[in-house]
Amino acid sequence: MRQGIDRRSLMKLGAGAGALAALGVSADALAQAAAKGQLTMAFPADVPTWDPNARSLAAVQSLYKMVFDQPITQNPDITPKPALATKWGYVDDKGLALGLDLRSDVTFHDGSKMTAEDFKYSFFDRPRLPTPEGGRKLDTAFIWRRVKDIEIVSPTRVVMHFSEPMPSAVAWLYFLTSYVVPKAYLEKVGVAEFEKKPIGSGPYKLVEYQQGARIVLEANDAYWGGKPAIPRVTVELVRDPTARTAAIESKRVDVSVDVPIREAARLATVPGLTSMIEPISDITLLQITKNGGFADERVRLAAHHAINKEALSKAFFNGAAKPISVPAAHNTPGYPEDYSFAFSEDKAMALLKEVGHGPQNPIAIKFSSPNGAFPGDFDVARAIVQMWKKVGIAAELETIELSTYQERLRANTLPEATLFSWGNAAGDPEMYGGYLLDPKSIFSAMKSDDLGQKFQPLLVETDEKKRLEGYRAAHRFAAEKGYTIPLYQTVKTVVSQANVAIVKYDNGLVLPQTFSFKA
Repeated sequence: MRQGIDRRSLMKLGAGAGALAALGVSADALAQAAAKGQLTMAFPADVPTWDPNARSLAAVQSLYKMVFDQPITQNPDITPKPALATKWGYVDDKGLALGLDLRSDVTFHDGSKMTAEDFKYSFFDRPRLPTPEGGRKLDTAFIWRRVKDIEIVSPTRVVMHFSEPMPSAVAWLYFLTSYVVPKAYLEKVGVAEFEKKPIGSGPYKLVEYQQGARIVLEANDAYWGGKPAIPRVTVELVRDPTARTAAIESKRVDVSVDVPIREAARLATVPGLTSMIEPISDITLLQITKNGGFADERVRLAAHHAINKEALSKAFFNGAAKPISVPAAHNTPGYPEDYSFAFSEDKAMALLKEVGHGPQNPIAIKFSSPNGAFPGDFDVARAIVQMWKKVGIAAELETIELSTYQERLRANTLPEATLFSWGNAAGDPEMYGGYLLDPKSIFSAMKSDDLGQKFQPLLVETDEKKRLEGYRAAHRFAAEKGYTIPLYQTVKTVVSQANVAIVKYDNGLVLPQTFSFKA
């Protein structure tokens, strides 16, 4: 096992001062820090802002959950679990009033008590505040747009009133941006100062922040859930995956997140290291349009049949990427486990033959993929191009930046297929097909009226059994019409020193407040 780092490896750590700082810590110093309960973690992404209600960026939810709390949280198997709210449930028969009982023993990091006023402020008042000129609305303004009022029954009881049913409301209370912030502090100091000195009620307090480099956290002694076992956490922000690999292998950090799959598998064989390589609830798929060669359903279905997902998993993810047939993860409520979309080159060629194409007369399409934004993205895309070539689809592959993807998605100018990874830590089916396939959704690439007929009624369906059955059927319908080409569940890797006990979450969250050092 390497104890040092050569000059070439060091030069690859140009992801910022945080990466260099992490590697500047000796292995002996790291061991001494662990003995004192101090953990260092290499993490791939920084928060866009320390306002946790502002942006729904899935990649940084672990960071927010260290400092802030949500009304509901999740168990490792991603089932809901009480947090700031001890009980919840609809108090009417139309799904228009959701009641929640709040804890009475929660304090923010400044010592002030959390009450129902803070809940209302976070989920109703803040999203409706005027937007500064040139500014952007909080993402909560869109997410909670159906909330018409929050009734404060008592300091520990609220009722959320909706203008129309929002059956995913409970799931959203433990999903993106749904954090309770202190009303009095925010109104006193303003948003700009809050972003510099954020205060939450979470298990850790932010004590140092160097943008793009380092986050230092200290345990909240007064945390309602009990003081974390690890009293101090340093998060080194290391964007380069090679640098994260070097940091953990050289014992400069205790935990390294999103190490490349092959490296995580290799490091699993290194004495003193432990690797977690697991599929999570995020999914990787091809966003499909009716543009160009994919205007014909038969061509879209041929493209799906031609992809050997098991081969992709083995080649690029050590077999850990679990193939999917619909746009949802296995063992989530929207996945029809009795359905499978077959890999069959014969079926693909038969469908293409019906439209006058084949290996000797291929149909031309355009295909885009990010390069480095998601695990193995461009490598997977290139392999798919070769699979398509065998059956008679000639795909012209181009690289697309995520910012460009968003612009082209909104403008409906994406090519026939685009490789994309979709985050859904909640596992609720609305956050899969409800956003990806409803033609009215800003996230939908496939604009087809028959999809709207399937998905839009489910957005307001209050009978949970009917809602979940409806999503399973709608997801299957979308696959059978060639409106989506799901590939596999995204794979999460976490490599740690063997003395760190890590709790694995099925949605990929990495939460030091659940870690401990082994004796």
